[in-house]
Amino acid sequence: MKKIVILGLSVALLGGLAGCGTDSDDSASSSSSTQKTSQTSNSQTSSEATTNFKVSVDDAIKAYQEAYPDSDITSVDLETSFGKYLYKIEGVDDNKEYEVRVDADTKEVSKEREENLDTEDKDGVKRKEDKLDLDNLLSVEKVSDIAVKHVGKGKATDWSLDKDMGKTYWEVKVMDGHKETEVKIDAKSGDVLESETDD
Repeated sequence: MKKIVILGLSVALLGGLAGCGTDSDDSASSSSSTQKTSQTSNSQTSSEATTNFKVSVDDAIKAYQEAYPDSDITSVDLETSFGKYLYKIEGVDDNKEYEVRVDADTKEVSKEREENLDTEDKDGVKRKEDKLDLDNLLSVEKVSDIAVKHVGKGKATDWSLDKDMGKTYWEVKVMDGHKETEVKIDAKSGDVLESETDD
């Protein structure tokens, strides 16, 4: 009789301990699902402001440099074409100018154009004048956040990396309904240089 009671108490005790273990696992998984939910809602909020691309601007630049290693990049555009985002990258060497497109999802590279420079642009003239400073560039996502915050609301839809008066800058187009604002941002510091709105 004592053995049955002891056995019964042992089973009850083990069952109780197993139940406690399950409760703590449930509360842990419950708190982790709460964290996941809040992370998802945060990422949805930021994704309203920008689009995340599988291929970064640095990756796209590397893809161009692999295609034309002895040239310098003069402009980078990230724009949509038939529902797909593509980086359009232009560059020059001493005698020719080049254009490459890099798929922002697959990193597929297509060479679009290769042509001789005009006489006045040859021998490094255009190269020296238009070469972008590509060190420590801010990412597309970062400049999108800066541009949308500057405008107040909307979504970044087009990006251009260019140079003016020796300064490399991002120009980000932010759409808010039918209102379009172009925001120029220093490509290294993130400072807003100017913005222009078209209704």
